[in-house]
Amino acid sequence: MTEMVKGYNFAFIDEYAKREIRRKVLKAVSIPGYQVPFGSRELPIARGWGTGGLQITLSLIGQKDILKIIDQGSDDSVNAVNIKRFIEATTGVFITSDTLKATIIQTRHRIPEEELGDDQILVLQVPYPEPLRIVEPEEKETRRMHAEMDYAKIWVFLYENIVKWKEITIGARYPVMVAGRYIMDPSPIPRYDVPRLNNARTLYLFGAGREKRIYAVPPFTEVKPLEFEDHRFRIENFKGKACELCASTDTFLDEIILDDKRMYTCSDTSFCKKRGNNPRVLKYIDRNQQ
Repeated sequence: MTEMVKGYNFAFIDEYAKREIRRKVLKAVSIPGYQVPFGSRELPIARGWGTGGLQITLSLIGQKDILKIIDQGSDDSVNAVNIKRFIEATTGVFITSDTLKATIIQTRHRIPEEELGDDQILVLQVPYPEPLRIVEPEEKETRRMHAEMDYAKIWVFLYENIVKWKEITIGARYPVMVAGRYIMDPSPIPRYDVPRLNNARTLYLFGAGREKRIYAVPPFTEVKPLEFEDHRFRIENFKGKACELCASTDTFLDEIILDDKRMYTCSDTSFCKKRGNNPRVLKYIDRNQQ
């Protein structure tokens, strides 16, 4: 635990704002997939750079928590490093890159490779929380559609996608049905991560600061990607490819070009480093035997 900067409230946000966000988080957990409006506060980072997820993290974090911040799987990207510095300066909490040691993980565009436990919270930064925006521009109308469970337009959109391209071409932000009730935007995670939302052991919280929305997927909640019987949901195919650094063939890979050579590396840098140091490290570890 490091010493926090003097002159600021713990975790920067005032206590009244924290209480409000916590109440909205509780409502979001009680109604899985439902977008709960909240009073998004000003922070010393620009909207669109993770203020929604950051406000959730700052409202929930305590002095004994261990925090991990990642951006597209990386612990060392500019966005991740700056958010880590800010939270560390205003809380003094311990920062880790080890997924299994963290109690709160804030992420942008990825879910860590290692299985998360019921003693962890994953906070996702969300740029656009409304999954129906691709078919309906009016906020008033999308709220009505969710209330009445009128999702015909998005099903038609997926059908037209298949007619035109022979498959559903949505990559990141693939829409999912939560608890058989609400269609939800899972944030810009790749398709690869979508199945891991289903009946997970951990709590997933989604925060959109610019759009002023919080929503959640509680543990052991059914989350199903939208699909047709004859056109099933499928994840990215990395068959025949392996990480250049740790030789992994069962993780999400990023494609890079170095010296005119095309190669692949693990998106999750922390897991890649673990497996590189010990090839026997598995993605899913029995946490009871740690």
